[in-house]
Parts: sequence; structure tokens; C-alpha cells
Amino acid sequence: MLLSTYNGELYICEQLESLLAQDGVSLSLYIRDDGSTDSTQAMIEDYVQRYPEIIKYYPADNIGAKGSFFELMELAYVNKDDSDYFAFCDQDDVWDKQKLLRAVTLLSEENGTVPLMYCSTTQMVDAELLPLSIWPNSPSKPLTVYNALVENIAVGCTTVLNKEALRLLISHLPKKQDHVIMHDWWSCLCISTFGKVVFDEKPFIKYRQHSRNVLGGNTDGWIVKWKKRFRRFSKGQNHYIISNQAREFYSCYKHLLELSDKNAIQNFLNSIERSGVQRLLYILRSPFYRQSSMDNLILKIIYTLGKV
Repeated sequence: MLLSTYNGELYICEQLESLLAQDGVSLSLYIRDDGSTDSTQAMIEDYVQRYPEIIKYYPADNIGAKGSFFELMELAYVNKDDSDYFAFCDQDDVWDKQKLLRAVTLLSEENGTVPLMYCSTTQMVDAELLPLSIWPNSPSKPLTVYNALVENIAVGCTTVLNKEALRLLISHLPKKQDHVIMHDWWSCLCISTFGKVVFDEKPFIKYRQHSRNVLGGNTDGWIVKWKKRFRRFSKGQNHYIISNQAREFYSCYKHLLELSDKNAIQNFLNSIERSGVQRLLYILRSPFYRQSSMDNLILKIIYTLGKV
């Protein structure tokens, strides 16, 4: 398990207890603290003393959640961890006791010689663990590179990778990490392209939503959600993030891509540089898609505007 922490004193102990209580699996827990300034580090050190054979602890400087998880993957890989599976963990959730066993069971039914990734829905809860809703919706369209290049369906804290997936990610780390949107989206994009993503519609994690969330799900109604999206777009916050990540992905993996996928990504990136009319003509027949009809329409609009 790969756990990144930052100023998580309110909930870190509850999460650690749920991780240590997992049924049916042998555990190894890597914790990288991302420069906490509260009592998080002291709390973790107490657990390290109590579970020295399970917990490996790495206090470090603040680089953000994305960079912290990339470093955790490297630590697990460099230390030649003999685990068969690797799970991303957030600091403030609570895992059901069967969470890892469920993921391992589903992944073990697949071809283990290829990169595999498990992800699932979550039971979203408030700060007191009272249920809010199930999120996200199960995908209705295939989980391929043509979806993952333009949309992330993987909630990072639900994600479990097999050895081949970790090896693929570590052997082709992004050189421009600032072009990567998040570690979970990057992982989903890579595994969707060269392996298989298994999505579980049953939630095995209580995904806590609270005022200190660094990242989080979405409990807003659709009107509020779209107002927030419009506000972010009008401020330029999400401009070019998909195309920047796509360029970095292509740079890292172009020598491994099937010719058809390689050509499709090249066309996606090259067409952005053309006129508005040409962008519109391209995106109307583009093979890339999002899961919902509304999100697919938004993709076509922002691509035509040249802001994808």
C-alpha cells in the first residue's frame, strides 16, 4: 500500500487502523509524509514503532500529492518489494475490511502477465462518516486509451496495480511531471493503453469529504457542478491540461504504441494547432470520447475552442 500524508492529524489514525485491519492479505505499507506541519508525523512514528515489520516511513519535503505518489511508486519499485499488488491510499478515508481482498480477487481473474489496474466506485461520506452518495458512476463505454486520454474514470484512493502495471509506470516516468494532471489519471491512461482496467461497481471504501480535503469527489448537484466547471474554465484553470498530458504520454510511450493508437494521438495533438473550423471538423469524427453524453459534448466544445 502506498500512502501519502499531509497535515492529516484529524483522520490519519482512523485510516491507518482500517488499512491494518484488511482481511485475507499480507500487508506492506509505504508512507511518505509530504512535509506536514501538524502532528501527523508524530502520529505516524507511533504506528511505525508499533508495526515496524509492516510500515516503511519516509518523511520528506512538500511537493504535492501528485509528486508524492510518484515517489512512493519509485520507493516500492527500487526497494524490490515482493508484493504482488500495489494500492494507492489517501489519508482521510476508511477502508472496508474486504477492500484489498476484493481488488486482488478480481485482478487474479485476469491475465497477470499484462499490466492490470483495479478501481471502483466509492461510498462518499461526510466528516463523521455519514453516507452521502455513491460516486462515480460506473463507466458505460469501453475503458481504452480513446477514453483515458480525455477523461479519468479512476478514483485514486480505490486504485490497485499489479506488478506489471507498476513496472510499466516506473520504467517510463514522465519527464515533465507538471504536465501530468494527477498520478491516478496518468496510471489509468497508461494501463488502459497497454493492459486492462477493471472497474468495480461495488464500493469498498468510505471516501470522506470535509473542509480540509486536498482532493475530493463531488457531492454537488449538477447545476452547481457545471457552474464550478464554467468558472474554472473562464479563469483558464483547466486550459491545455489534457493536451499537455497527452503530449507527455506520447513522448514517454510512443515507441510502445500500436500504429493505430500512435496515429490517433498524433492527429489529436496536431489538429489542436489548426484553425477553429478544422478543429471542429476533426473533433466531430474523433475516436476519443468521454463516458457521458454531456461530458462528450463539452469535450467537443473545448477542443473546438483550442483549449483542451
